[in-house]
Amino acid sequence: MIKHLRIVEDNRASTSTRFANYIIDLIVLIVINAILSFASLIIYSFTSINFFYFYNNGGLLWEFFTGNLISFIYYFLWEKYSNGRTVGKYITNTKTISIDGNDVTTQQVLYRTLSRIVPFDALSFLGGGNGWHDSWSDTRVINVNNYLAEKQAKDDINSLGTKEN
Repeated sequence: MIKHLRIVEDNRASTSTRFANYIIDLIVLIVINAILSFASLIIYSFTSINFFYFYNNGGLLWEFFTGNLISFIYYFLWEKYSNGRTVGKYITNTKTISIDGNDVTTQQVLYRTLSRIVPFDALSFLGGGNGWHDSWSDTRVINVNNYLAEKQAKDDINSLGTKEN
């Protein structure tokens, strides 16, 4: 069981910031998909390989599958290799951390990313609480500046009375 720190909860990103993260990341995903669609059209025109035709004309189920696959790859790679951040989180100066205040683990990133496949998960944080992908993975999205300032203040208080070398 992970220890739940109050400092993490006190510095959660606001609902409007979370929504901005979602919109920014959605725009990035749309651009990625447009690039992949354009590339598949060009490759199909030169090779006539049916997969590249199917990528743009596969129907609703195929679009759901490829959309979730691209989204999974995007969120997993960004949050794993950029310390809990995505493009949206960089722009809004937020990041994902574990509820115990540590950086997210690979397992937590995997759970967060898989949880995003659940319909309406992307908007589950709009009720004012934590999103489903936060609750199910024991993570929170925090405001970096506020969190670090409060953490530094607590560290300074804890170091009072200790002897300096």
